[in-house]
Amino acid sequence: MSASPDATVDSQTAVHVFAPATIGNLACGFDVLGMALEGPGDVVTAWPTSEPGVRIEVIHGDGGRIPREPDRNAAAIAAAAVLSLATDPDRAPGTPPGLALILHKGLPLASGLGGSAASAVAGAVAADRALGLGLPAGTLLRCAGEGEARGAGATHLDNVAPCLLGGICLVLGGFHATMSGDPAVVELPIPPELTAVVVHPHVEIRTEDARRALGDRIPLEAGIAQWGNTAGFVAALYREDMELLGRTLVDHVAEPRRAHLVPGFQAVKAAAMEAGALGASLSGSGPSVFALCHGFEVARTVGAAMVEAFRRAGGVDSDLHISPVGLRGARVIPAPPSPLRETPPRRTQPQGEG
Repeated sequence: MSASPDATVDSQTAVHVFAPATIGNLACGFDVLGMALEGPGDVVTAWPTSEPGVRIEVIHGDGGRIPREPDRNAAAIAAAAVLSLATDPDRAPGTPPGLALILHKGLPLASGLGGSAASAVAGAVAADRALGLGLPAGTLLRCAGEGEARGAGATHLDNVAPCLLGGICLVLGGFHATMSGDPAVVELPIPPELTAVVVHPHVEIRTEDARRALGDRIPLEAGIAQWGNTAGFVAALYREDMELLGRTLVDHVAEPRRAHLVPGFQAVKAAAMEAGALGASLSGSGPSVFALCHGFEVARTVGAAMVEAFRRAGGVDSDLHISPVGLRGARVIPAPPSPLRETPPRRTQPQGEG
């Protein structure tokens, strides 16, 4: 759907929602563990309309690559799932039948930072707030999961859950559990001074390509090692045991099959460990690489070492983010980033979503 060149935000009813970047998998927890960062993230602005359905007014920050069609866009699909609950006459009679959205992509595409999840979560929460529904977290998680399934080609609740709820989350049951009821999510404790470093090299890896590299089978020995590390990671969080936490941050499932996709990955990981990281691995499907550290000063040293390793061994520049665990998850903000206050331009021809 094209955006009108003179489309403007309805400032009286518009709601602006920020949804943060996430680290999926956390090395040992493929598809079941995830962590929210304080930033960066995506922002969705939503407001009710008299026109039925969800329309996208404009998207900023994607270079014209994300689909504008509501049935192909993660934020719009998630918002539509919320709207379908609002327009059920048994639930909310008199609710406006439609929503308009503006999406600001603060996260790079195909980066391993949970970009599709952030758009979907921001879309679901913004729709809920704009319509005044007050839906429970489990329902919003299910709606956001529907959007992320289209945006990333599959649903990764290890990104969606911490993006929505904040903190470190353990997801049980997978996306199919959302079809029959709210998924089970365990919000895990956060040891003091646990700090994340994420370095995003200026390359892209499409999630579907990274998934294809995995295949559909793993050796039993690798599975046993992975299950042990996942359980050990959870135990380390509860015990605030940084030494144990570091021992568990080993990926026997995805990293061995995906590392070759990231230029200089082994050197970057080695640099992080030599600089004092507890552990390091791919963030989600990559190419971003994360490290967990005990304290901000250590994290700053680790981050600098990783950026330099990407430059020397990978031959690429990179962006550095250092963040405590993001406790708040998706949230309403007073105002969107400044580009959203402008009159939206005509859309460019989309090239597909990364």
